[in-house]
Amino acid sequence: MKLTESMVRDLVTTTLSAEEIGDLLTMTGFEIEEILEVDGEKVLDVNIMANRGDGASALGIAREILAKDPTSNPTDLYKTVTESWSRPDHNEADVRSKASVLIEAPDCTRYACRVFEGLTHGESPGWVQDRLTKLGQRPISLLVDLTNYVMIETGQPLHAFDLDKLAGPGIVVRSAKLGERLTTLDGTHHELQPGQLMICDTERPVAVAGVMGGADTEVGPGTTRCLLESAHFDHQSVRRTRKQLGLQTDASYRFERYADPEGVVRALDRFADLLEQATGVMPVPGVIDEYPAPPTREPVRIRPTRTARLLGTDVPTDEIEAILARLGLKVRREGDEFWAVPPTWRIDLQREEDLVEEVGRVFGYEKIPEFLPIGSTPVGGPRGNDLLIDRLREELYRVGLDQIISHSLIDVHPLDSWGERTLVRNPASPEMAYLKNSHLPGLVDAALRNGAHNLHFFETGRVFTQLGERQSLGILTSGFLDALHWSAGARESSDFFTLKGMIEAALRSVGVHPEFGPLQSPDSRLHPTRSAAIRGLGVMGQIHPNAASQLGLDAETFIAEIDITDLVAVKSTEGLYRPIHRHPPARRDIAVIIDTSVPFSRVEEAIVQACGPALERLWLFDVYTGTGVPEGHHSLAIALQFRKAGNFTDEEANQVRDLAVAALEALGGKLR
Repeated sequence: MKLTESMVRDLVTTTLSAEEIGDLLTMTGFEIEEILEVDGEKVLDVNIMANRGDGASALGIAREILAKDPTSNPTDLYKTVTESWSRPDHNEADVRSKASVLIEAPDCTRYACRVFEGLTHGESPGWVQDRLTKLGQRPISLLVDLTNYVMIETGQPLHAFDLDKLAGPGIVVRSAKLGERLTTLDGTHHELQPGQLMICDTERPVAVAGVMGGADTEVGPGTTRCLLESAHFDHQSVRRTRKQLGLQTDASYRFERYADPEGVVRALDRFADLLEQATGVMPVPGVIDEYPAPPTREPVRIRPTRTARLLGTDVPTDEIEAILARLGLKVRREGDEFWAVPPTWRIDLQREEDLVEEVGRVFGYEKIPEFLPIGSTPVGGPRGNDLLIDRLREELYRVGLDQIISHSLIDVHPLDSWGERTLVRNPASPEMAYLKNSHLPGLVDAALRNGAHNLHFFETGRVFTQLGERQSLGILTSGFLDALHWSAGARESSDFFTLKGMIEAALRSVGVHPEFGPLQSPDSRLHPTRSAAIRGLGVMGQIHPNAASQLGLDAETFIAEIDITDLVAVKSTEGLYRPIHRHPPARRDIAVIIDTSVPFSRVEEAIVQACGPALERLWLFDVYTGTGVPEGHHSLAIALQFRKAGNFTDEEANQVRDLAVAALEALGGKLR
């Protein structure tokens, strides 16, 4: 937005030069793009922020100078706005005999107008044309130039209708109706749509509210009677309609940034004053002013202690009060705090932090002392749960799995977790109608997109279950674990125990020793006899044949789902790293015949309890059924590894082994 230096000095007395005014405005948030010299006068090009519509005028810039510059005179500005620009003839009786106004749309919060008769519509005064020209605007005619000038001066857009071209004559503010058309002043024909705010007469639309007038009611050389509009419209409504119609005007620029509703009649009065100075024509006495619900502003609290904490410097209490008053706020002091009512032109002031920002920018950011930040340097890298998930991922990479990332929105899927699904409001498509409650559908989709053979995937991240938002791990493995090579013999294919080993390695990497057992209740996603529960954490097993067939997967596809949120609660607090032992281990192998109904987890638990701390680890290295083994039994070959602070003797190792054998015999086992 451009302003001549003289327009600013008409409103506020200051000893600052144009360059100093530019520096002042830049430091208060109104950045000066450049200062030009046009025909011997300085012209300021000011960048107006999207939430500071009050600054899009000479009046708004004068307020900023008044607030920041101690040499400026507030009395001059007050007299100009309240006395020089106001007229006493606001009785509506005379003007309502000439025109009428009806507001039918809530997006118009105020509509006022004056009527002028006996006009001779010619050129505007030379000084008006001169100022408009310096601002880059082309002078057009008396009425048009004065509306533009008043808009730049006060920030309130105006529009002049030829009263004799209005049906009624009257104004109706309403939404467009389907099928209505309007030709705007730029000669463009528009097909209007319902919801677009229009200024109409009693028969048809005559202007786009807050944007541009219509060609049918345009003032011209033959205009002798004029209805001058000044209104306040919802800024979002103006922006929406302007974008739909592809228009951009100086009026919409200001309405979109919010215009002061209390400045509506003031702009009419200023126009009437300028017209009378130029031609001697006075308006029909009175103003039609439809103002259904004048806005009320609630007081906002501001505390000096809070101000100092946010700004990083102490601002004197009296200075806080003076700054707010110079910005136009009505300030009331209560003890150690203030309550301030923002003016109607500052819609952006809503909370205490907004007022603190105002105090800071007017007091001067340059007065805030500089100091280096203090505090301790945090440990780099992931911490807490993020570190746990990173370790899980690293171990899953090591065992041969690749990570995928799937979309959080899915359709209903056979591998969904149990419980209610969370429906998305207004989904983009049926395929994205639900928040996923399991990673398995995404893993299956990735597998199908990549051939569905010889794939080993995992995914971590959020899922949305009936328990709320959870962190979860999903695994899918199918086919050969390694690539075909000419030197290799038969390749190993993943199976139930491959998946179990992957899960054990991953969980033990974060200090959790998982326990496996039968499912407590059937899971339709898993094979009924080739599945297991990971106690307290999740499920694993071969995919159910029906689900595999329905999805187009190999029958030998194995899946698992683990709740990381529960995992965090049970993870071990003992260290994951231990020093290398100075003494060698002792190993003893045993083979025990035991009933197949006894889970290996019970065998493992019995050995661990019997051997105590001397047992470092154990593993199953062979399972045998056949000659010499009774029906319904199998032979388990188990390796036991012992270690202690010193060297194990053969006798000591055998004693610990005998404890393990005795524990297995208590389970019905028999040493083979």
